[in-house]
Amino acid sequence: MAKAVVIGSGIGGIAAAIRLAVKGYSVTVLEANASFGGKMTQFTLPGGYRFDAGPSLFTLPQLVDDLFTLAGRNPKDYFRYQRLPIVTQYFWPDGTRLTAHSSAQAFAQEVETKLGIPQEQLHRHLEKVARLYHATAHTFLHKSLHKLDTYLSPDVLKTLPALPELGLTTTMHAANARAFSDPRLVQLLDRYATYNGSDPYQAPGTLNLIPHLEFNIGAFYPEGGIFAIAQSLVRLGEELGVEFRYNELVQEIITEGSRATGVRTPQGTFAAEVVVSNMDVVPTYRKLLPHQSAPERTLKQPRSSSALIYYWGISRTFPELDLHNIFFSQNYQQEFEHIFQKETVAQDPTVYVNITSKYTPSDAPAGHENWFVMVNVPHNAGQDWDELITQTRQAVITKVSKALGVDLAQLITTEKVWDPRGIEADTSSFAGALYGSSSNNRMAAFLRHPNFTSKLKGLYFVGGSVHPGGGIPLCLLSAKIASDLVPQVSAAVRI
Repeated sequence: MAKAVVIGSGIGGIAAAIRLAVKGYSVTVLEANASFGGKMTQFTLPGGYRFDAGPSLFTLPQLVDDLFTLAGRNPKDYFRYQRLPIVTQYFWPDGTRLTAHSSAQAFAQEVETKLGIPQEQLHRHLEKVARLYHATAHTFLHKSLHKLDTYLSPDVLKTLPALPELGLTTTMHAANARAFSDPRLVQLLDRYATYNGSDPYQAPGTLNLIPHLEFNIGAFYPEGGIFAIAQSLVRLGEELGVEFRYNELVQEIITEGSRATGVRTPQGTFAAEVVVSNMDVVPTYRKLLPHQSAPERTLKQPRSSSALIYYWGISRTFPELDLHNIFFSQNYQQEFEHIFQKETVAQDPTVYVNITSKYTPSDAPAGHENWFVMVNVPHNAGQDWDELITQTRQAVITKVSKALGVDLAQLITTEKVWDPRGIEADTSSFAGALYGSSSNNRMAAFLRHPNFTSKLKGLYFVGGSVHPGGGIPLCLLSAKIASDLVPQVSAAVRI
């Protein structure tokens, strides 16, 4: 059989391995860590608290289902999920609380009741972003932006009329401020820039399509937590004959002339007709292809934001909280200036709290909750992270304590911290940036590395640092785009 090697077992690498196995390749996945998942891993803390380490939001579940269907399996035999009735609970410094229901109708009613924005105004906005998403997604997200065939596709005929409304010449914040007068709703919509590590005051208005995924399609929760996504897909891959090798660090992509021919690890050499890197594109070139000319303009694009995460065991429950919760800062623009211009953390950061024990009670002891507490921070540029961890921890405790009327510090029973240094060390994400490059300019999508390279045949790229971007859905799409570029072999796997 023709052989394929996948470097890294993040969600993009796992999905690519499955797709290549279905196309008839004998696939080996080489993972430097002791287990699969990349950022999508899990761990436990003393006292009986389980945490998903990284991604916490799940949208477009059909992209996961598609992999099982492609392999001739029933997705429900491997993986189950439910649509969330509430997407997020929002808290503002002025005391406003808002429940963002997954139903667009219920969300609009809540916005009218709490913020005074007429329902019809929000409905028109959500209908617009739905229309624009459906007109553009198949061109910009499901296909390579670096292949001529994309622009000759019939899908382009739907995309072209939508371009003037996409907000390419304005920023997310400017577009939202024009659409709505209430600064709280503007802030709520601006926060979707963080879904790919960007700044709403710089990123193009195109990113305002992201809320469509939550309010028009829905947010979901997998049974067993986010880690269950990777777990179920690895099971499928193994059934298709994919070999997963752990604690096996790839040291070099082997090339012969203008072709990638395999990889080298301390344990040996793996020859392959197809090599797929799920590693961040910067260390892929810098560490694995040191003798190849690198696309410097792409690799030097500004980094996305990173995260500072506190994993806390909390010794009581909070009925007013849900799976996803946001405690907003007073000055959002200042917060992003600190992240992207000053490369530090604002004294009053926005705080995200994810509590999976709301849906998986076994993730925490009875009467307790497992809090995944995240603050958006800059990528690692040599900051004094130990000091920032201490300062930000106190700011988070002060903010959340005030909003909930408790002394949060007294409720923390156990703790673990993940900062940009650890994210970089554990996941090979360059500078700890969660999404590779940011989307803080209107050409960012086109400057993201493609899913292939014209300089080396047989080498492909998947994951959050390449097209179409970061987050679970886009990483899954990167695997689809890359595998579609790989030739079918004559004897495809029997499924």
